[in-house]
Amino acid sequence: MTALDAPTEHPPRSHRLADLIDLDVYPIDRPESDAYHAAVEAAREQLRGDGCAIIKDLVKPEALRLLSTEIVDRKPTTHFSTQTMNPYFHTEHNADYPDHHPVNTFLERSSGFIPGDSWEAGCATDVLFRAPELAQFLADCLEIPELHCYADPLAGLTANILDPGQQFTWHFDTNDFAVTVLVDEADKGGLFEYVPNIRDADDESFEHIQHVLEGGRDGVVTLDLRPGDLQIFRGRYSLHQVSRVSADSAPRHAAIFAYTEKPGVIGRVVRTRQLFGRILPEHEAAEQERVRSDDLID
Repeated sequence: MTALDAPTEHPPRSHRLADLIDLDVYPIDRPESDAYHAAVEAAREQLRGDGCAIIKDLVKPEALRLLSTEIVDRKPTTHFSTQTMNPYFHTEHNADYPDHHPVNTFLERSSGFIPGDSWEAGCATDVLFRAPELAQFLADCLEIPELHCYADPLAGLTANILDPGQQFTWHFDTNDFAVTVLVDEADKGGLFEYVPNIRDADDESFEHIQHVLEGGRDGVVTLDLRPGDLQIFRGRYSLHQVSRVSADSAPRHAAIFAYTEKPGVIGRVVRTRQLFGRILPEHEAAEQERVRSDDLID
């Protein structure tokens, strides 16, 4: 990702924040309150522990139904793709590494994403994503000064779609953290699983990663996520997947809220093509200014 000199604007709200979040339980509009500080500290403790925090039932039930309807209405715009890829989103054999190695271990990723340009300003999902109060609450949980809505026109506000039979296999994120809201859960499968901090900036931990890719369960954590839960996840160093949704299950839908520490950030061309099947001029322009923040494979 890279940053461009573009301000972040917040469109007028057509839904009240109080209609979307129970502000008595999670008073994100009152950061001076004891309840706010308690929620932030609970999330910080989880994130410090294994890089994953769950804000249970953040979205009110009636708002959750609205979010679900908005996803279903936009589902025809989903870009579905099925690829075999390694945990670093690479799809081709690398002769610099042995065959029995995570770089040359390819698993199926079959899922879809509703792109950012499918959401009109003012819909409930957009209002929740762009609420400055939520962004500041998340920043406080992550112990950073501030967050900005990801300026990428396709990957800022999205929804991940896992229809029956699909899975989002083991992988790492290119960003330091991800924020998701589970909207519709699968009846069978569709479980979020991760191996906390399996690698770091100095050690790729290929042996442990290969163990997991081959079905090993050492260190694997399976989350008990429910619709309405918000998840903050540090996926740069933790291998993670959403397991296959059973063929006879309801689909799994999750809203993805992408934020960045700097304003005006645009995503990578290669990853954008993989997830959305297209790029826009903004992606091409940002690629010319790309600067890596670490030396990990990806």
